[in-house]
Amino acid sequence: MIVDCAAYRNGIRVTGALTIPELTDWVRQPDTFVWIGLRVPSLEELQSAVTACGADVGEVAELLQPHDRPGFGVHDGATSLVLRTAHINPNMDSVLLGELTVLIGPSYVISVRHGQASPLSTTRAELEAEPDRMRLGPTMVLAAICERVVLDYGPVLDWLERRTIDVEREVLDDSNRSPVRRLYRIKRELREFTTATDSLDDPMERLIRVRRGQWPIEVTNYLEETNDVLDRGTRRAESLSRLLDSAFSTLMAEISNQQNSDMRKISAWVAIAAVPTMIAGIYGMNFENLPELNWEYGYFVVIGFMALVCTFLYRRFRKSGWL
Repeated sequence: MIVDCAAYRNGIRVTGALTIPELTDWVRQPDTFVWIGLRVPSLEELQSAVTACGADVGEVAELLQPHDRPGFGVHDGATSLVLRTAHINPNMDSVLLGELTVLIGPSYVISVRHGQASPLSTTRAELEAEPDRMRLGPTMVLAAICERVVLDYGPVLDWLERRTIDVEREVLDDSNRSPVRRLYRIKRELREFTTATDSLDDPMERLIRVRRGQWPIEVTNYLEETNDVLDRGTRRAESLSRLLDSAFSTLMAEISNQQNSDMRKISAWVAIAAVPTMIAGIYGMNFENLPELNWEYGYFVVIGFMALVCTFLYRRFRKSGWL
C-alpha cells in the first residue's frame, strides 16, 4: 500500500500525492527527488516503485522479505538500510517489534514498513517544515528516519525500566507472592528488544564509515549523533538486563531458602510425631508384659510421657529455628 508519494525540488514539496507511473518524470528532473512511503506492499507494488525510480530491481524480492536483524548494503550506487522498530502496545501491555527498510539513490527514497514499524508521517512533516534540511536530499531523509526509529526506542526502554523496577520490588517484598512468571516475561521481552536493536550498531557504523566524505557533512554528523543515542540506549538495555539477572538470582535464592525452611519444618514435625506413633505402635502389639499395663494410672503416665517428650522436642526445634 502506498502511504505517501511526493516530489521535492530544492527542499520544497512541489506536488501532492503522486501515483507510481508519474514518478519517472520527476526523478529525471534536476535538483529533485521523490520519496515513496510504502506499508506492507505487494511484490508488484514494490517492483513498480523501484522500476519507476530507475533503481536495480534485482534486490526487490529480498527487500520485501522480513529480516530478523538490521542490515546495511550498497547496490549499484543505491544504499539500503534495514531497521528494527519497537513500540509499546498499551492494550496488550507488551513490546511490539516491526521493520523498516529504506532504499535511497541520487534522486529517490523508498521506505518500506512491515508490522508495527514507526510511522513516518511525522518525520516527513518535520522535514518538509525545514527546507534547508530537505535540500540535502535523500541522504538527509535516511538520517531523519534513523533518528526517528532510534528515538522511538526511548519510550520502550522507559516502559521496560518501570516493569523491571516493579518486579524487583516484588522480589524484595516480604509477601508470599512469587513474581517468577512476570520476571520471565520481562526478561523475554527485553531479550527480544535487545536482539532486534542491539545489532543496529554495526550497520550504522558501517554506513557512516562507507559514506563519510561522499555524503554532506551535515548528514554524517546527524548519523553520528543518532548512533551516540543508540549506544546510550544499548548500554541502558544492558544495565536493565543485569538488574533482571540480579533479581532473578535473588528470587531463586529466596525460593531455595524457603524450600529448605519448609523441609526443616516438615522434618521437625515428623520427628515430633514419631514419638507418640512409636509408643502407640508398641502398646498396640497386645503383649501381656508391658510397662504399667496393669497399673491404674498407667494410661495417664504414658500419655504424659508422650506429651513431655513432644513438648521437649518442640522447644528444641523452636530454639534451633526449625519451627
